[in-house]
Amino acid sequence: MKVALTGITGYAGLQLYYLLSQHPKVEAIQIYQHDLEKPEHVAKLNPRLSEVTALAKPYDSGAIMEENDVLFLATPAGVSSHWAQPYLAANFPVIDLSGDFRLKNPAQYEKWYQKDAASKDALAQAYYGLADLKENPGQHYVANPGCYPTATLLGLAPLVKQNLIEVDSILVDAKSGLTGAGKALKKANHFVQANENLQVYKPNQHQHIPEILQMLQSWNPDVKQLQFMTTLVPVDRGIMASIYVKVKAGITEEKLEQAFREQYANAPFVFIQEEGLPDLKSVVGTNNCRIGLAYNPETKYLLVVSVIDNMLKGASGQAVQNFNQLFDFSSTAGLHLQPLAF
Repeated sequence: MKVALTGITGYAGLQLYYLLSQHPKVEAIQIYQHDLEKPEHVAKLNPRLSEVTALAKPYDSGAIMEENDVLFLATPAGVSSHWAQPYLAANFPVIDLSGDFRLKNPAQYEKWYQKDAASKDALAQAYYGLADLKENPGQHYVANPGCYPTATLLGLAPLVKQNLIEVDSILVDAKSGLTGAGKALKKANHFVQANENLQVYKPNQHQHIPEILQMLQSWNPDVKQLQFMTTLVPVDRGIMASIYVKVKAGITEEKLEQAFREQYANAPFVFIQEEGLPDLKSVVGTNNCRIGLAYNPETKYLLVVSVIDNMLKGASGQAVQNFNQLFDFSSTAGLHLQPLAF
């Protein structure tokens, strides 16, 4: 297949390029850049790709659809909402790594992202691609989930779907490496600010809150809200979501463990830890999610620890997983990755 990629200058776009370059079903990757007036060497757009001799082309939706079989958009929020219409009209396959098509309510998007939303009709044509939980329903525009929502939702799905917890008790303490803050320079990711430091950011204002809530409510309408907090930690990559929930009366620890094993019995990238709790190094460099449980019988609270690599499972790896689902390839094609050895 020939694939188009827009957004090669960012962390996720670069990681995606490397994954696609090793995918057994991808014969060519063509790079398109919105601010080019004429073709330019890819290495000039991203020096990390100095070994790539191919030319990036100016962005043109007609040329993309004529020359390729699918488009990956690794663009910032606020871009694809303006670019999507030609692809939706042509039913052309798109995997969008931005947040522009994740929320179904345009007003919610504008509230949390402070940007103009796509139309409600356009949003309805997109599919939320939480790849380990739901097969593609036949739509061709995939809204790739955010990194925090991926870790959080995989940690909550069995509990909420099977009604095992008090849904008003959900509290999430999520921590992310610096790549999760994006490539643009900000005060929080200066070395002297980030090194040997922990920084809580966007308290009660993180744009992934409505995305998580939307999915939880699709599983159980009784979910009205959740407490979600984010912390930036001085590591390059990785997300740890520590999820605290109160278990319903009569639900045993064995029942909780069984719910997770049943939910992910056929999910090749989700692993339920037998003993102890997972750490970041067990997943960094992979498309895996590792989940561990710790139940307190005195307080009836369950701690779920869900860890992922934010650049892979939380972005480009899941995008490739959605690509595989969209075209009926093996779910693990191009994703036989190993954690970094330490």
